[in-house]
Amino acid sequence: MIQTKTPKEIEIMAEGGKILASIMKELEKKVRPGITTKELDGVAETLISCPPKPWAKVDKIQCSFKGHESFPACLCTSINEEIVHAVPSSRILKEGDILSLDLGIQWKGFHTDMAVTVPVGKIDPEVQRLIRITKKALKRGLKKIRPGNTFGDIGNTIQRYVEGQGFNVVRDLCGHGIGKELHEEPKILNYGKRKTGPEIKEGMVFCLEPMVTVGDWKIKKTADGYGYQTEDSSLSAHFEHAVAVTENGAKILTVI
Repeated sequence: MIQTKTPKEIEIMAEGGKILASIMKELEKKVRPGITTKELDGVAETLISCPPKPWAKVDKIQCSFKGHESFPACLCTSINEEIVHAVPSSRILKEGDILSLDLGIQWKGFHTDMAVTVPVGKIDPEVQRLIRITKKALKRGLKKIRPGNTFGDIGNTIQRYVEGQGFNVVRDLCGHGIGKELHEEPKILNYGKRKTGPEIKEGMVFCLEPMVTVGDWKIKKTADGYGYQTEDSSLSAHFEHAVAVTENGAKILTVI
């Protein structure tokens, strides 16, 4: 069953989303050649305990991912061919890498979740295009979020745009509803047919997160046992926002 949220609940989630977006902005600044992903996870934990927005200190913020299905870290750090959910480690980032940062927090009983892919130093122009196209795919999907449309309309828009640019969308991973639970119904595919799937209704809150590959869309587990990477080792990018459905369309919650 797809839950809907009250205006008050959405207001709380928007507060949490602003906190999360401010933390993510600070994390992006720390990405550079020579730093390890484990160090970035430490930065995330510090920012959650002492957030950059002073008013956020009124209530305790919790990390959504640490301990969820035994995940051992606060931050997901996926490098190059890794798509999502890779565990931070002693691996040192190097010039030319790309890094997907995925973070969730719990604020006043509600979760929010977002992801960005960032360059590590100077990267190849085609890799920069991968990041740009993935970010644009998210924006195009967001425009399809309004009452009366279907989740198939979102997936179809993302798929057609990405494939039209010569890339592929991952098919075995998806977006999700979010609220008091980190993962709620529905599962939101980044591909599909128009006018299929559940109808989008006012009050729904979910995470839209296109995952795009340079090569084939097929995936496999990463060596750490938690993450996923492309089966053919091609590069991948990932962007995600938590959004609420209003009568006028999508309200992005994970923005400052």
